[in-house]
Amino acid sequence: MKIIKFKKIDTKEIIDKTINVLKNGGIVVFPTDTIYGLLADATNKKAVDKLFQIKKRDFKKPLPIFVSDISVARNLAILGSKEEDFLKKNWPGQITVVLKRKKTNKEIYGTKKDTIALRIPDFPLLNEVLKKINRPLTGTSANISGKHHCSSIKEAVEQFRDKYKPDFVVDFGLLPSRKPSKIIDLTSFPPKVLRRQ
Repeated sequence: MKIIKFKKIDTKEIIDKTINVLKNGGIVVFPTDTIYGLLADATNKKAVDKLFQIKKRDFKKPLPIFVSDISVARNLAILGSKEEDFLKKNWPGQITVVLKRKKTNKEIYGTKKDTIALRIPDFPLLNEVLKKINRPLTGTSANISGKHHCSSIKEAVEQFRDKYKPDFVVDFGLLPSRKPSKIIDLTSFPPKVLRRQ
């Protein structure tokens, strides 16, 4: 598990290294606008399976997905005018939305068959990774399932002492939010809040 402190390396190098690890099926602990997350290429089944093992997460429990913009969300989910209006008002930001999944040629792993949870984060470093890699990435918290979420790298790394560990860690210091994203289900009306911040 290689750890890089953000202040000791330039932004371009961090982005390039992160993308290289992800494209090669690796798992990255990365800062977000909420808490530290575990990133994996959501189109790579082996990578997503590895993430489930690292997190000790039940394979039946779906993962949220980070996307770079609303056009990518349109490719993955069914968006009517109400959904689009909601997303335009709340993205980028700390709201994950559950939407009806669109049938697509591109397989996204770790999600439900009929629905998908998506978010555009509001964190320039992560947004740049999403834009450059041009693939959906997992957006789950960097912790063992059932344990507390992490706003510092020390908290996260201490949890990953088992056989399965992330491949690459970006230490951005203590994150200000310290809370996971709010989750809203837009598949029914009125929308249902599944998790509050």
